[in-house]
Amino acid sequence: MTDSAEELEARIAGLRAEVRRAAAAGDRATARQLRAELRKAETDWDAVVLGSIPETPEFPDRVDAPAVPVREHVHRALTLLSVPSSPKLVLAVHDGFFSGELLPARLTSLRRDEERSFRSAPFARPYYVCAALTTDLLAPARGLMAVSSWPLERRMIGPLSPRVDLLTSAIRLAEHLSAQPAAEPAGLRVLWRLAVSIPGVNSAPDSLDPATVLEAARRELAVHENDDARARIAAARRAADQLADPAAQLFGVRLGVADRRRIEVR
Repeated sequence: MTDSAEELEARIAGLRAEVRRAAAAGDRATARQLRAELRKAETDWDAVVLGSIPETPEFPDRVDAPAVPVREHVHRALTLLSVPSSPKLVLAVHDGFFSGELLPARLTSLRRDEERSFRSAPFARPYYVCAALTTDLLAPARGLMAVSSWPLERRMIGPLSPRVDLLTSAIRLAEHLSAQPAAEPAGLRVLWRLAVSIPGVNSAPDSLDPATVLEAARRELAVHENDDARARIAAARRAADQLADPAAQLFGVRLGVADRRRIEVR
């Protein structure tokens, strides 16, 4: 659905503020990404209000498409995987299934930038790349990225969750590849990296059958998913009760030395 002029104006104002903050902080990469989003929002505003893009030197007939922000590349890969994932897996899925350039260095500060953006203007965006939370401490799970629009229990990580999420990721990629007329070798290689540890999957990457992966992953997932789901749901309820700050529910709590000692004593 097309945004209204008022919604676009609010978005433009917010993006301008974010560009200024990023530039003031010396984060030029983020400032450039936000500036690309700002140009797109301004172009959308012109289309809504004026009906077309004006033919002026600022808006020539042929406009280069703005670079897709890193957060959108990451969101696309995480949406396909549907579970908290490491930057390494996100990069592999992006390269194997999507177009556009996503460099590893661009992911280093993404979650920190997303938290800063959320704290400065909560819920101003439809989603944020956020943290998965540990079921015991409700702290950020090391090296995992998630999406803020997911249910809280999906972002919880307990003892069985890494295996359950690997199996879920394999199922999601296998389903995606099975729906294609011809599976791309790059996508099959990504699936093989996940599936190689699943009993019953022995094929080489180029001869991997997604249907075989689906069957094997679903068979093992049935063993673990109920126990994992119970732990995640219980932790999500505790997080909702204990973390009053919305930012803490998205990005976790950071424990100091005193907090850690108190937990160890208990």
